[in-house]
Formats: sequence, C-alpha cells, structure tokens
Amino acid sequence: MKITDLRTRCVAIPLNAQLRHNTGVHPGYFLRTILEVITDEGVIGLGEVGGGDQRAALQKLKPRIVGLDPFQLEIIKQKVLRSIYYLSNARLYAAIEIACLDIQGKVLNRPLSDLLGGSIRKEIPFIAYLFWRYDRPGGGHDTCAEDLADYCVRLHEELGVNSMKLKAGVEKPEEEVRVLQLCREKLGPGFGLRIDPNGLWSVATAVRMGQMMEELYPEYFEDPSWGLEGNAAVKKQVRIPIATNMYPARFDDLGPAIRMNAVDIILTDIHYWEGPRGVKDLVAVCRTFNLGVSMHSGAEFGIELAAMLHTASTIPTMTFAGDAHYHYLTDDIIKGGLMKYENGCIKVPTGPGLGVELDEEKMEKYEKYYEEKGDYYARFHQDSYRPGWFPIVGSI
Repeated sequence: MKITDLRTRCVAIPLNAQLRHNTGVHPGYFLRTILEVITDEGVIGLGEVGGGDQRAALQKLKPRIVGLDPFQLEIIKQKVLRSIYYLSNARLYAAIEIACLDIQGKVLNRPLSDLLGGSIRKEIPFIAYLFWRYDRPGGGHDTCAEDLADYCVRLHEELGVNSMKLKAGVEKPEEEVRVLQLCREKLGPGFGLRIDPNGLWSVATAVRMGQMMEELYPEYFEDPSWGLEGNAAVKKQVRIPIATNMYPARFDDLGPAIRMNAVDIILTDIHYWEGPRGVKDLVAVCRTFNLGVSMHSGAEFGIELAAMLHTASTIPTMTFAGDAHYHYLTDDIIKGGLMKYENGCIKVPTGPGLGVELDEEKMEKYEKYYEEKGDYYARFHQDSYRPGWFPIVGSI
C-alpha cells in the first residue's frame, strides 16, 4: 500500500456564541483544515488540524510522503517532522499521523485505539468549558461571575458534566476567582474546578489568586503565569496542582520543566505532542516522573475528537475529565452530526480506524461558510467590542 495523494479542505462551523480569551475572541465560529490521505488501494484516511488555513502548508509536505506506506509511520515522521527544521511542524505531522492510523485501522478492520494498545474504557468524561461570551443565545454578553456560574449549572444539568474549567485572563482576576467560588457553592464539594489564565497573569497576581482559591480545592491551576519560570514560581507558593498545555508543550521543553519542578499535570494534545503515538510517548515520561495527565482541547471537530477519544481510552493514568470546546459547536462535518454527551461522557467510536466518516453535504456547506467568513487567525487578537484593545502578558 502506498500514499498517492493528499486532499486538503478548509471548513468553518458556527458557534452558539462568541468566545473571549485573554488574547482575543473566537468570532462566532471555529475553523479547521480537513486532510484526506489517499492510497493506491482506495483506502482514505482522515485527519484534521487547527491554527487557521493549513491547506498550503500540508500540500508543501505532499512530495515528502507520496509513495510511502501509511503503516511506516516512523519513516513518515522522520521525513515530515525531523528532516527539515523550517518545515517542521508537529501540528501538521499529527494530522498526517491521525490519517495514517485511520487507514491502518480500516485495513485491519480494527478501531484506532487497538493500534495504541487497546481501550480500557468505552467512554471519556468531559468538562463544562466556560468562556466569557459575547452574543449569547438569546442575546447579551456575560458580564459577571453569576453569568458563568449559572451557565456551568446549566451544562451540568444538560450534559451531565461534573467538572468545569474557566478560560480566564479576560475580566478582573478577583471576578474570575469568584466564578469558581460560585460554582463550588452551587454544585457542591464533589464538582471539579479548574482555571486557566493562559499565562497572562503576573506571578504576583497568580500567587494571590491561587492562595484565594486554595480553600476551594481546585483540581488544578493551569498556566497561571508566563513560561516555565512563571509556572515554577507560582508552584512554589500555591497549594494547588499546577497544570500546563503551554510550558511545556513539546518534547524539547519537557526535560527542563521536570528539572525545574514547574508542573504537576501536563495536558496532552494530539497536535502539540506529535500525534496519538506522541501522546503515548509523553504519558510514559509522565508516568516515570509521577506527573498527572489530562487532555487538552483545541477547538476540534469530529475527526480530531474521535482521535482524542481513541487515544484517551488507552491511557490508564488519564483520570481527569477531558477538555472540550465541543458543546459550543452548532454542527459537525461527520455523518450523524455532533457526537452526543451522555452522563457527561462521549463514547469512543467503535468502527474501523477513527470510526467516523465525512458528511460530504456538510463539508460542502461549511467550505462555503469558511469562504464567506474567512480565516480569523489574521484578526485573532482583536475584540470588535473593544476597538484598539490588544493583549499585554503579565500586565495584571
């Protein structure tokens, strides 16, 4: 079996609100580049990647993988990720690896999880991911902690989720901590709490907020301040586990992070950590140094979500509920539409490979929607309700 072609398409799907974060706003839709790896035997593997329109970037890699066997991932990895530093991009390689694993599973008639050691759980729990929202369903914006806490209660009741995470660094730190306080009050001592300023807060602010939150017993405090040094400084002064999806977010920085005692929990991400197999490599290191593992969300659609579900299902130490932006999507590009939450969980697909297929009508619809809306990464650091605003890391 040989790879004969790559097909790349960019799609955008509307959200039920605009989602604010500390570096800008998701302007009412998510966009993803969808990859199809085509073989000479007619088997097609699906991949997906974020970060804006990646069609041209993936096509630049096409000459390096056409003619290769999709089962020989180590060769593909060397040629795509290791050989030329100025084209090296873990996110692009991960999309290719996902597609190749999808091909392997289809050829073998086995789920992707079996290629990673086999599932030990049939469903994966997820969190209520809380963003400060503009243009909520029914109108208006989130303006105070009560708005987010009420939304968390609603997600708990509608989806069955039993943990939350606040994307912080948007409003005043004290108001964001108050979101967690209200969620604890409304949902009780067993409900999981997390907060993620994405490194925006200064060390002094992060320590002060962290010490305020200690009595709430959060599951973790994610990227409280900028960089390995920032996380390490906060970790020394706050009695809450420090988590990260930013520092480290690649193998080059993993050793320094461990030596510096900068983190307690690493959020695995299929794209940052070089695909599902790379995530398994990361988990082995975490097990060696007794670090916790959780799962990061990158605004994925159904292809990547399926890969996340398969991967997480094979990791015994992944005891935290996973991140997912998924409940903000209004639709999906896979047959059957959006995957369903049941008791706060999404089931691991059971078909061969990823276990999902593209819905070509939806693909056509959301390709047109992308062409209409465009690539928002060019304006990602903007806020239409605050003209002239721009993020300043460490200014709080």
